[in-house]
Amino acid sequence: MSAGKKQKAATAVPAAPVAKLLRKVLIANRGEIALRIVRACQELGVRSVAVYSDADAHAPHVREADEAVNIGPAPSAESYLKGDVIIAAAKRVGADAIHPGYGFLSEREWFARAVRDAGLVWIGPPAEAIAALGSKTAARTLAVKHGVPVVPGTTEALSCADEAVTVATKFGFPVLLKAAAGGGGKGMRVVRSAGEMASAWDAARNESKKAFGDDAVYIEKYIEGPRHVEIQILADSHGTVISLGERECSVQRRHQKMIEEAPSPAVDVDLRRRMGAAAVRAAKAAGYVNAGTCEFLLDSTGEFYFLEMNTRIQVEHPVTELVTGIDLVQWQIRIASGEKIPFPSEIEPRGWAIECRLTSEDPSNGFLPSTGRVDYLHVPSGPGVRWDGGIETGSVVGLHYDPMLAKLIVWGATREEAVSRMHRALLELVVDGVETSREFHLRVMEDADFKSGAIDIQWLERRLESLLGSAPDEDALQAAAIAATLVADRDRRGGGRTSAAAAAAAAPESASAWARRGRTDGLRV
Repeated sequence: MSAGKKQKAATAVPAAPVAKLLRKVLIANRGEIALRIVRACQELGVRSVAVYSDADAHAPHVREADEAVNIGPAPSAESYLKGDVIIAAAKRVGADAIHPGYGFLSEREWFARAVRDAGLVWIGPPAEAIAALGSKTAARTLAVKHGVPVVPGTTEALSCADEAVTVATKFGFPVLLKAAAGGGGKGMRVVRSAGEMASAWDAARNESKKAFGDDAVYIEKYIEGPRHVEIQILADSHGTVISLGERECSVQRRHQKMIEEAPSPAVDVDLRRRMGAAAVRAAKAAGYVNAGTCEFLLDSTGEFYFLEMNTRIQVEHPVTELVTGIDLVQWQIRIASGEKIPFPSEIEPRGWAIECRLTSEDPSNGFLPSTGRVDYLHVPSGPGVRWDGGIETGSVVGLHYDPMLAKLIVWGATREEAVSRMHRALLELVVDGVETSREFHLRVMEDADFKSGAIDIQWLERRLESLLGSAPDEDALQAAAIAATLVADRDRRGGGRTSAAAAAAAAPESASAWARRGRTDGLRV
């Protein structure tokens, strides 16, 4: 347990507690997802244990958990990826379950098996299901066997670049080389001609080896202009598997999702049912239990193709929570406790939700990472606004971990209302001291194509230069700069009042530029 940690008040137990199997959960993660799991535990009356590296000793998730354990130095290979150290910590504090969150060890079959072998409950799918779905080629084979449509391609890893050319010629260029062992855009290359294959083959294999420890690569037909639409499923240990509808994840840069929404503007009731049924078939075929996500490509004709299944909670899970009213993280814990799913097999979304991933990257400088101290943070609020953040004023942002700092999520009765609400919330957001992706998200919310829902997975790459070269609405930014100045000044002075007239008079002509950068230090009142 961390030295000097304050004794916390006993977690309130709800009137109707969950199944009694789980009393204490160790969270094998960090940042916003660790804090999200802590909160779910608190609401369920389950004690939470945080783990932390030396770099995260003062992080919010460490402070908010009931207990916390140091697991090593800042590099993830010496802390958050040390499965044996994490399991030993769980045993030492008397935890009876481990929640892996996402990233790090969340989709490692060996870790899930080691947790189980240690006599602990794994809050996720069985190790066997992770193994069955962890290899993309194995997952494709499973999908084909159970009638789930897949993109034309190979179901086994290829042996060499010459074989890849032969296969690509059969399917027709362009094709996509993909790492068999992973996702997130790693080990992925588009090949448009036979002459490009050799270099793309070497690059894909090398990147896959570095990212996943496995250089196996396979080929899929490259579909031009599809959407990335995924289905959230829940499965319990009693044989029930249900679909909670789709998420639109097409706003991507280099295969990395940046903005997600639920539902998808391209999916109607009939398509939702068909895609949901396909996802349920894939999950049942793998013996899946707990929360999971089936990812599909959706082409312009309404045909959909299975890509992979993510055997963990997704970064974008909040949008599904907001349109269904179902707390997915709580249900991960409930299912691991042996509870039955009580929801109907078909759930239609209510309203619209959008999520923006706030990262410590500078869009105006090629999305290069930004590091430093968060000198000031003002979080948006108001109707329909949710902030899932792992930072606070004083947080130090380094290069050891993923650049995602937080997620800003909004809900509206319609997509138009949700887009407008997100725009307003982004204008309220202030992060001083570290460059972030805030301005980029503002520009996307103002883009006519995005507003109309006319997007696909190549849309952002086509529009990126113009999005970064255009300026958001100056009047709105000027107002946001003045508002941010007032709030910052009030907070710095300990709650004193400052007049809007004084703020407006003091704000320099560059106020809108400061607001776009999420800064207030140049706007003293």
